[in-house]
Amino acid sequence: MTTPIPAIRFADPAPAHRLEQAAAALRSHGFTAEILDNAAARIRVKDLIPEGASVLTAASETLRLSGIDADINTSGRYQAIKPQTLAMDRVTAAADIRRLRAVPDVVVGSVHAVTETGSLGSATRSRPGCTPARTTTCGSPATRASRLTITKLREPSG
Repeated sequence: MTTPIPAIRFADPAPAHRLEQAAAALRSHGFTAEILDNAAARIRVKDLIPEGASVLTAASETLRLSGIDADINTSGRYQAIKPQTLAMDRVTAAADIRRLRAVPDVVVGSVHAVTETGSLGSATRSRPGCTPARTTTCGSPATRASRLTITKLREPSG
């Protein structure tokens, strides 16, 4: 017996006119918005981040799939925070890990949604009692309950 798989909403990339509309709305809110393919985005990120800067890459499938995460964390061009902290003992070096992750020169991440009106949205899932900065280290692995937080990021004024 075959079970039909329903079409997944939002599985296809947005058409160009919608990308342009979202970019224009972001610009009207004071953001710099560029529409780039993966290869161009990798070059643009390299151009924006000064060589030798300390850089933290946030958890992001977009960064991973585009190659930007690897460019930052393995190129040797930057002081990459993520590989440093992943190599540290989370018990004995917890304070050092927090310090490194708290004050990089640059943080590179992504948002989960960009609307055509120029709003940015992000959703995170964490265990109860965890703050966003501690989601990777707090709670018990056996904890099954989780919290989904959806945040509308504020647009810059101006």
